[in-house]
Amino acid sequence: MLKNNKQKLVQVAIVLVLVLFSFYYTNKTIDIIRSTDPLMKQIKEQSKKYQIPAENAKMEGNKITPGKNGKEVDYEQSYEKMKRYGTYNESLTVFKETTPAISIEDTYDKYVIGGNDSKKEVALVFPIDNTKDPTEIIKIINENGVVATFFIDGLWLENNLSQLKNMTNHEIEILSYNNRYEEIYFQSAIQYLKNVTGKVTNYCYADYDNKEVIELCSKLQLHTITPTIKITNTPFQDIKQKLQNGAIISFPINTTTQIELKTVIDYIKSKGYTLTTLENLLSETLEK
Repeated sequence: MLKNNKQKLVQVAIVLVLVLFSFYYTNKTIDIIRSTDPLMKQIKEQSKKYQIPAENAKMEGNKITPGKNGKEVDYEQSYEKMKRYGTYNESLTVFKETTPAISIEDTYDKYVIGGNDSKKEVALVFPIDNTKDPTEIIKIINENGVVATFFIDGLWLENNLSQLKNMTNHEIEILSYNNRYEEIYFQSAIQYLKNVTGKVTNYCYADYDNKEVIELCSKLQLHTITPTIKITNTPFQDIKQKLQNGAIISFPINTTTQIELKTVIDYIKSKGYTLTTLENLLSETLEK
């Protein structure tokens, strides 16, 4: 009885191996047929004019700016669509993005100092510590129909939940907790923000190289940004002198910012820039 069972198991195993080999060789045969098909050859030949190589993130010392994904033709999907159509048709070409070998997505131990300078975009950033009132700033931004990124202190968040209803169209990140960076409180603030907004935290903020901030945020796999342009007491003058592609522009929450912010926004728009969030500014995906 035992011998019969063993023989049956061996027979089943042999059948399974033969089936697997059959699938393997069938697929190899299909691949060979496709590769020699004149349609596939034409797709590959024409694909050269569409190819855009991926661009690596730029690193200099402890600073980084994002690269950009590339583009190439998806041979298999293009072939399937055109085969059903019956002939080569350029409009049926299917594309896929390729990722850079060095990506900002995988790098947390360097300061992000701006977006890709090929993008005519900038991000407005407002750090809000536990002593600031951003009510007027939020109002001005909303009235001007632009988006911004707010880095808010965890304790400020707990005490000002009613403010969040005016910030729903914007990006919200955690700045600190009661102006400190103890891991347990920082993580608690991140979780609290997620519970309240349903959004995941992606970034940390540092005005300058700050070992305490970048070590904590790198550990939590958050990107630490430092501003390309740090606004002083003369917002409009600073922007006129320093505006550039991919700039992260950090504003203090004060009366001067309130007075000049609308003028700054109008000036940035007049120069053809798009105001966007950090997530969009630092994305390496291709623009559609």
